[in-house]
Amino acid sequence: MTALPDPDYQAAFYQFVTSKRLFAWLMDSVLITILASIAVVLTAFTGLLIWPLLYLVIGFVYRVATIAAGSATWGMMIAGIELRDLSGRKLDTQGAVLHTAGYSISMAFPVLQVISILMMLTSSRGQGLTDAVLGTVVLNRRA
Repeated sequence: MTALPDPDYQAAFYQFVTSKRLFAWLMDSVLITILASIAVVLTAFTGLLIWPLLYLVIGFVYRVATIAAGSATWGMMIAGIELRDLSGRKLDTQGAVLHTAGYSISMAFPVLQVISILMMLTSSRGQGLTDAVLGTVVLNRRA
């Protein structure tokens, strides 16, 4: 049993969540790229030498900070979605770190990312691999 809305009886919570997640991911990727570019300028362009690591670290910190603050990244907020745990509560800092770590691991291994996308497209709650492991779900905020 969970306190999450039932996808069969409360479908509005899950309507278009997968496409909204894609939009949010694109928005977050642009924001992280901008932040990493600013960091490159602030490091007198030496940050270019470690661009992948810089992007990874800034992205991790961005995701953890925004999810811990409001259970959604800025991209997710713009898209009108947020993360919830099994009891229906917003994610705390620990949940944000675990979710971001799971996301980062799945991004590091393309097969895991493909599995995650397929799960989002086929599961009743639109959960990806990290969501299924942690018991989190993405819901429409105004449902």
